[in-house]
Amino acid sequence: MKKLAGFLTIIFLISIPFYSGEYYINLASQMLIAAIFASSLNLLVGYGGLTSLGHAVYLGLSAYITAWLITKIGLSHGATAAIALTATTVMGMLFGWIALRATGLGFLMLTLALSQIFWGLAYRWVGMTNGDNGISGITRPMPFDINLDQSNYFYWFVLIIFLTCMLLITRLVHSPFGASICGTRDQAKRMTALGFNVWLIRWITFVLASFFGAVAGLLYVYFHKYIHPTVMSITSSAEALLCVIAGGAGTLTGPIIGAFLVMILKNYVSGYVERWNMLLGAVFVFIVLFMPSGITPWVADKISRLRNTTK
Repeated sequence: MKKLAGFLTIIFLISIPFYSGEYYINLASQMLIAAIFASSLNLLVGYGGLTSLGHAVYLGLSAYITAWLITKIGLSHGATAAIALTATTVMGMLFGWIALRATGLGFLMLTLALSQIFWGLAYRWVGMTNGDNGISGITRPMPFDINLDQSNYFYWFVLIIFLTCMLLITRLVHSPFGASICGTRDQAKRMTALGFNVWLIRWITFVLASFFGAVAGLLYVYFHKYIHPTVMSITSSAEALLCVIAGGAGTLTGPIIGAFLVMILKNYVSGYVERWNMLLGAVFVFIVLFMPSGITPWVADKISRLRNTTK
């Protein structure tokens, strides 16, 4: 049943450009990018039990490196993408080494502080980032001479990367290493007693989360062709955290559903409701009160109960 649902979902996603206008195709692209970003944070929050408020730094850093290399240096898109992903992942290694010296609230505050350093640099280092004006003039790649400036082609490009990322994340969380990540979340002391290096497992998880966050940043800057310091603000990190919590932390589909919900409210509902932030807050409060574990676990529980009653 799950395989059939997954197959039908993929068919639906592939077919979106055939029956949707350009606005909805672009909205779907943004939703997939947000889903990759939320899923990367979910590795930390849902599976690792490490709540971060600075995850947007990886999206922003990857986007800024890409924008700078394309507009200032004139490197090719292939080289730019490789450098951006590598540099951001290395930065994730360093940040993980620092932040994982603490746990709980201390870890959360360290991730926030580290991200705010780069947010401040993005505003103040005008010679490199162009400050509050941001960096514009970014072009999209042309793999196999396919013009990604066309919304439908860019959507399929994003969809392929989204499916690849989700496949990798799925294999990761279902692997023995994925089980050890959950073990450090649930019983860190017992894992240590069994001989596992809890710090190293968490650090590798942190690095993997930063890599997938960098992938989202690459797609983000390709989509917008522009980057601004606000992308690394605490608001961006909190928005991703909201996606994870609303959809269901520690599940594969939860962050995706949460990202879709937030992006629809942000990009579609905001056109009709002026105070859409208040609506987003009301939706989140509703989910916390009536679906405390998130949308995906709540739906799964209802389906399970329905099946039990029909037997």
